[in-house]
Parts: sequence; structure tokens; C-alpha cells
Amino acid sequence: MSRMRDLLQALADKGLTLGSVESMTGGLFAARATNVPGASYVFKGGIVAYTREVKEKLVGVDPKIIDRDGVVSELVAQQLAQKGRVLLGADIAVSITGNAGPDVEPGGEAVGRFYLGLATKDGVWSFGYNYEGNRPEIRDKAVELMVTFVMSQVG
Repeated sequence: MSRMRDLLQALADKGLTLGSVESMTGGLFAARATNVPGASYVFKGGIVAYTREVKEKLVGVDPKIIDRDGVVSELVAQQLAQKGRVLLGADIAVSITGNAGPDVEPGGEAVGRFYLGLATKDGVWSFGYNYEGNRPEIRDKAVELMVTFVMSQVG
């Protein structure tokens, strides 16, 4: 939790707010953020967009992108972050979409494959990551990388 506390303090020092849009982690990033006392000064909120329907209808991800690339893709991560930033009214939004297992859906990404997205007023970034482990380990690693990704933009 100290890395999350450090992140929230760095955001507070710069007068920035943060939001999250999570699929694979199911709100784990938001839960860890809100475990930090005083998080409400920085953390605006989180959206759990676990299903395709929620990604499209609530967040506004383009269904054509999902049809073409799948729900676990770099462009979906980017759209989750971009649209989540607007919906939450945050300076920065971080997102994740991936497969924590234990199974692979037909035509889906391998277990342990996930994509992170990050949106600010200056643009949107994303990257993909493969991690071997069980479901809790994959989700924990993903949240750790989400914190690192946001820290890389905050400085």
C-alpha cells in the first residue's frame, strides 16, 4: 500500500486527480486507492467495466474495435482510459483489460495477458504485458503495474 500512498501523495502535490476503469482487476486498483486515508482528495472514483456490454454501453468503447481486436486489446485499454477520464472528471485515468484466467475463451488472449491504458489532457498511452501466475497473482501484478504506469506520468 505504500506505493499507492506515494502515488496519491505525488498527485496531491501536483494538484491532479485520478480515476480508474477496470475490467480484469474488478475494482482492485480502486479498492487499494481508497484504502489510503485521504484518498478522496485525489481519487475521483472507479468504474468496473467487466463485461463487453458495460464497456460499450456505460463507458462508450467502440463496438467495432471490440469486434476487430477483442475486448482484451490495446485499443480497448486506450478507449477505457480516455472515456473514463471524461466520465469521472479526472485529470488522469488508468485502465486495464485482460485475462487473469483460469481459462482462455475461444479466440481470446492467453491467461496472464493484459493491457493498461492511461489518459491525460496531453494524450493516451498503453502497453501490453504477459505475466505467469495464478489469478490472484496476475491481478496483483496488474495493479502494481497500474500504479507504476501512473507514477511514470506524474514524476
